[in-house]
Amino acid sequence: MKQAQVKRSRPDIEAAIRGGDWTQAMDGEGVPGHATIAQAIYWRQIYVEILGMEEKVLRRIRQLMAKLSAEARTEVELTNVPVVVAQVEKFRRRLGYWEARVHELNGAVPPMVRRVVLANT
Repeated sequence: MKQAQVKRSRPDIEAAIRGGDWTQAMDGEGVPGHATIAQAIYWRQIYVEILGMEEKVLRRIRQLMAKLSAEARTEVELTNVPVVVAQVEKFRRRLGYWEARVHELNGAVPPMVRRVVLANT
């Protein structure tokens, strides 16, 4: 009961946890390994959009931080920045899953896998 109350009373905490958990799929996303090519392309595009937005948010935060006092900048670096960085990483990883699935369904080797293989040969 207490845990349910915490979730209802602290949506910021729930959002921070969800936002940083790269294993957390979006509602309706499904499992990449079971997706059709159309589904994989769709979800890849969703993550391209979200990742692009999150990267812009992080750049903007850093621009704004440059104008802050040292104390304010430190607080933003300790609170806001880690949350956005975690979200960027989450969306980058989720995008990677869907890119790999698109390549798999197209019969191609994903670019990251190809780079690793070539680097080790």
